[in-house]
Amino acid sequence: MNTLGRHLLVEYHGCDSRTLNDAATIERLMIGAAKAAKATIVTSVFHPFSPQGISGVVVVEESHLSIHTWPEHGYAAVDFFTCGDTDPTLAKDYLMGGLAAARTETVMVFRGLAPAEPTMQIVSHHTEDETGTRVHAANLRLAGAAPVPRARAARHKKRMLGCSVSR
Repeated sequence: MNTLGRHLLVEYHGCDSRTLNDAATIERLMIGAAKAAKATIVTSVFHPFSPQGISGVVVVEESHLSIHTWPEHGYAAVDFFTCGDTDPTLAKDYLMGGLAAARTETVMVFRGLAPAEPTMQIVSHHTEDETGTRVHAANLRLAGAAPVPRARAARHKKRMLGCSVSR
């Protein structure tokens, strides 16, 4: 499968509300997540809201990491969009620890597929608890997308960083 990038959409639940409302801490954690993914940081911008919440982005040469927090709900929504040799799952795991999240929900989407295939393909959707144990997993693909042959899925499993592919 010829993909230009991997896009993780992650929901972090049960996070520490003080951490979620501290712009400096959130920026430090997001920069740490980018470094954990082996991304090259270009710049970062973070904005605190009143009375609470943070939105921010770390721009990396390989794309971006962005976050939006709701401290009153112990919740953060995060995008990890990376290209090349970066590993967005390492960023996800780093941030889970930093936010003290009780649970994550993750959707992985391949972006920029070759023109002969649909341009986006949802690869996996799973939920993990604070120990990293998957408590729910589903293999998905866009409606109308051609199934991924088992041999091709196995060949790309390492590249997909441990996420399963629908067949």
